[in-house]
Amino acid sequence: MHIVAIDGPAGSGKSSVSKACAKALGFGYLDTGAAYRALTYAIQNLGLIVTQRSADQIATDFQYSISLNPNDYWVKVGELDLTYEIRSPEVGAGVSEFAVLPQVRQFMLNLTRSLVESSGLQGVLVEGRDITTKVFPEAKTRILLTASEEVRLGRRSAELPEGTIVADQVTKRDQNDSKVVDFLVPAEGVILVDSSELDFDQTVRAITALVVNK
Repeated sequence: MHIVAIDGPAGSGKSSVSKACAKALGFGYLDTGAAYRALTYAIQNLGLIVTQRSADQIATDFQYSISLNPNDYWVKVGELDLTYEIRSPEVGAGVSEFAVLPQVRQFMLNLTRSLVESSGLQGVLVEGRDITTKVFPEAKTRILLTASEEVRLGRRSAELPEGTIVADQVTKRDQNDSKVVDFLVPAEGVILVDSSELDFDQTVRAITALVVNK
């Protein structure tokens, strides 16, 4: 299996670019951030408890599933389809509080590996935080996708409802997550792609070319 691991800070375009690259390559696509968002939604709205719980206990209580088909993307907790609900500002603002918990990160690591290994696909593009270093350090292609903070704030602002405090969605998230993982400096063997001066299509072509050349 050809695993493509893509890391990067909030607002770098990881999700949209990665999905487009997966479609172009005929690979599966796994948005690991969706699991953090779904977990946050479940904590906020479904009574899920993660504090004082082990990674295995979270796995038992949190019945998560996600499509790896970039052409038919959905996210569910149990039978509840949360594909759109997890993109709410309330969920986005709460993710960092739980994403830094060690037991949550261990659960997410186990979950991500399981989803990819059981997919039966020839290739999967996995994007999120610490994917190139902690989750799939042995991935065939490892990329750190980044952009300047100004550019990332602008991109995220265009995605969010008017009036949303964008800094909370980007800068604050980066500050919190940087306490537990380094996603701003590429590790050895990881290719840096800075999209500050690239548009969406140029970024997709650049990453697709890197994968094909591997």
